[in-house]
Amino acid sequence: MAQVRGCNIPEDRFYWVEKHAWARLEEDGMVTIGITDVAQRLAKGIVNATPKDVGRAVQKGKSAGTLESGKWVGPVTSPVTGEIVAINETMKANPSFINSDPYGEGWFVRLKPADWAGESASLMTGDGAVAAYQKFMEEQNLNFE
Repeated sequence: MAQVRGCNIPEDRFYWVEKHAWARLEEDGMVTIGITDVAQRLAKGIVNATPKDVGRAVQKGKSAGTLESGKWVGPVTSPVTGEIVAINETMKANPSFINSDPYGEGWFVRLKPADWAGESASLMTGDGAVAAYQKFMEEQNLNFE
């Protein structure tokens, strides 16, 4: 796992860097999404998580639900279009998992993707994602080390 200025960026995820969202294709063809370590550090302590309900359609670039910190409320932007097939009930009950483990216990929802092959092509992964986050954090003068 790569580290950029104190933030973890696993190379096995697909990222929409501008929206601080990640996606991972699962073996069953579903896509797990969540927010990045950078996003949770910028939010400074997630205290509430409200994913949309199972069965809801979500468009790429639109909200899959909301997060709230002490000073901020905002969307979890979906990096792909699909139907929500699962929400992370553990994370919903304990939103601090997003702060401590945004790529594991803190995942947000799982989607049945409408067009994974087409939409994932616009997302960044591996070294490209790491480089994009390095550039973003330098431009914004962010350092969480």
